[in-house]
Amino acid sequence: MRKRQQLVETVIHGIFLLLGLITVGCVLLITIYLIISGIPAIRRIGLVDFLLGDTWASTAAEPSFGILPFILTSIYGTAGAILFGVPVGFLTAVYLAKLAPPKVKAVLEGAVSLLAGVPSVVYGLVGMLVLVPGIRKLFHVPDGASLLAAIVVLAIMILPSIIKVSVTALEAVPQEYEDASLALGATPVETYFRVSAPAARSGIAAAVVLGVGRAIGEAMAVMMVSGNVPNMPALFQSVRFLTTAVASEMAYSSAGSLQRQALFSIALVLYLFILLINAALNFFLKRDKEG
Repeated sequence: MRKRQQLVETVIHGIFLLLGLITVGCVLLITIYLIISGIPAIRRIGLVDFLLGDTWASTAAEPSFGILPFILTSIYGTAGAILFGVPVGFLTAVYLAKLAPPKVKAVLEGAVSLLAGVPSVVYGLVGMLVLVPGIRKLFHVPDGASLLAAIVVLAIMILPSIIKVSVTALEAVPQEYEDASLALGATPVETYFRVSAPAARSGIAAAVVLGVGRAIGEAMAVMMVSGNVPNMPALFQSVRFLTTAVASEMAYSSAGSLQRQALFSIALVLYLFILLINAALNFFLKRDKEG
């Protein structure tokens, strides 16, 4: 019997190891493919001209492949979405995990789960039909399809990821921490924000990472509300993100052309951008733990 249990544990351990290796292998394959596909265009265009060029005209008689507008738009759009989405998501998570009555919590958690299941094209459709005209009328601008519309849509789209993961992290905090804080005279609200939230910091940071990943990687909804024009970013101006640049031109780019290679280079820049954000966040979290 004991040998049989050891055999079963060994088999299960091998399965888990194999699944982990498959995951790592997929990441490596994606990385290698993007590097192989993206480097040729950067060599032909020039790294400085590609990253810092402010004009994208891939189909012109004299094509130009500068992606600085896309990079800045993605940075501003993601930062704006995080600026609005993280505080709302975090406060909602604290309420659901610590303050909400059971019936209210059940209803709100169901609503959050439903919000997470809504397809991105539906967000884009609602934004295009409701948000874009609303921005045009409210701010008296010629076209409501703008960076602001994209920020609002992205902020709403990242809320489910932030709320669900943050709630899980807050509920995992040992009850003894809160009891000790309350025994020392702290109010419940002070305890939740000064004890529970810092104790759940790593989980909340993971929630923010998921939110950043979805904000950076979203294409369809952003394409429908941002105008998809390669302008330098401005709040009330039509813009194009890194993701929408790839999605909008890949379908009609010919195989082997410089345009298609440049689109793969944009995908490589986007991939490296996400890796840098994750690495930076992990670095600061580890430094805080060591401190």
